[in-house]
Amino acid sequence: MCSHYTALKKAEQMEKYFRARGIPIPKSDMWPRYPGVFVRRPAEWESGDEAVPEREAVIGRWGLISAATRAENAAKAQKLSTFNVRSESAAKSFTFGNAWRRAQHCIIPAEAVFEPDWRSGKAVATRFTRADGAPMGIAGLWDKWRSPTGEWVESYTMLTINADQHPLFKHYHRPGDEKRMVVILPDGAYGDWLTGAGDIRDFLQPYPADQLVAEPVVKTAVANPEE
Repeated sequence: MCSHYTALKKAEQMEKYFRARGIPIPKSDMWPRYPGVFVRRPAEWESGDEAVPEREAVIGRWGLISAATRAENAAKAQKLSTFNVRSESAAKSFTFGNAWRRAQHCIIPAEAVFEPDWRSGKAVATRFTRADGAPMGIAGLWDKWRSPTGEWVESYTMLTINADQHPLFKHYHRPGDEKRMVVILPDGAYGDWLTGAGDIRDFLQPYPADQLVAEPVVKTAVANPEE
């Protein structure tokens, strides 16, 4: 599953493709627990106030922390690998269940995502982009947690689906492991995803392989600099 991506860097592209006002990007080379940008529907959106925008870009931690996390479990929660979530089990998960049930959907704007190619016998980092050059809008969940010190922490995660039969992603990850891929939303689905309209299963579909480009990176292994 995706543990490395390139965030959308340009504010004007955030507005053009995601209709969210651009904000300074903390980091573009994203790894778990880094602060990144996600797009969501503002909490005040249904108030009827015309001054409230349809979408907002928010800075949050890549690695969701549940709003239900207790103070005594804070340290453990912050170390968990919660940057991805299996869509099949999110509803029943303690960590992700609150965000799932409350339909706290978000979109993570990305220029590229990275996965390891093990077909040579060693992990070769591979960069995936859209073939048309547009940014990816990755489906995610967000939550808001109050830390033991009273600080409000916004966080987010990327939804993943099985990719065993996907023409492209089935070739990645370790041999014998289940193949997974993040949910890349079609452009026209952004609004409905954020508002929770329709059947959520309709959004959890594999992105067409012929609309993606996979390119090996010069580096020969995927490594998290924080680990």
